[in-house]
Amino acid sequence: MHYLDFERPIADLEGQIVELRKLAETDPGMDISADVARLSGRAGQMVRDTYAKLTPWQKVQVARHPGRPHFLDYARSMFDEFTPLAGDRGFGEDQAVIAGLARFRGRAIAFIGHEKGNDTKSRIKHNFGMAMPEGYRKAVRLFELADRFGLPVLSFADTAGAHPGISAEERGQAEAIARSIEAGLSIKSPFIATIIGEGMSGGAIAIAAANRVYMLEHSIYSVISPEGAASILWRNAERAQEAATALKITAQDLLNLKVIDAVIPEPEGGAHRAPETAIAAVSDQIAAGLSEMDGMTGEQLLRARREKFLAMGRHL
Repeated sequence: MHYLDFERPIADLEGQIVELRKLAETDPGMDISADVARLSGRAGQMVRDTYAKLTPWQKVQVARHPGRPHFLDYARSMFDEFTPLAGDRGFGEDQAVIAGLARFRGRAIAFIGHEKGNDTKSRIKHNFGMAMPEGYRKAVRLFELADRFGLPVLSFADTAGAHPGISAEERGQAEAIARSIEAGLSIKSPFIATIIGEGMSGGAIAIAAANRVYMLEHSIYSVISPEGAASILWRNAERAQEAATALKITAQDLLNLKVIDAVIPEPEGGAHRAPETAIAAVSDQIAAGLSEMDGMTGEQLLRARREKFLAMGRHL
């Protein structure tokens, strides 16, 4: 288990439980059940208390937790007949964005998701979830395919942002993101986006201009990362904690601001402690969202999506 800085007291308690169990293995006659039960109860309560009052910066840390389930974990659990489609038909394949066709609870769908990877090799392969322009052009290709065949689109945003390198800019990163947003806003199919970890900058909104936008309880969604905002506003990235609060990046803040449509509860201690439970909750929320849009015509879906985004901020 990888513990975050603010979880050190929890780590100490759970470490004591591990040590007790190791001692019991060396001495089968030792009865540790009462001590383990007592420590487990204290640790569980500490987890509940800690996660009930996370600061925005602590939520940033949870959203970035390396053990958090990533897109491919969701896809393998939620989808049948999972068929990725590669390439943008213009330059090449981008592994940071996975897109294709599948069945979700028996229903044919199109999917798009950022994949960060879960070890050094896979993180390098997927460029830590930071897409190049061809990744967003692949997304456009999928949006157009879904529109042509009337397939619902399910997207899963989890990125620190689009790739910021010179090569991406040379290949038209900003234009590719803009085209992807435009394509998402233009399809006449049900479109649901879920922020499962980090939803940063244009890299996230490029695949999240949806009829329904959901966020996991401890995920984050913002126009810029806290570190980036602090560097611009105060010339000091160390003020990222202050920026995280000012940006209103938490799911609860964004629900109040009517930027998203629902917050999906996470297991106690975050999605990284019980990935299967978190994935099941996301699956149920998406199924409910699709049911809400059943019976709507393509024109109604298109108009509702555009009105949703035009209305943002008007009540502030």
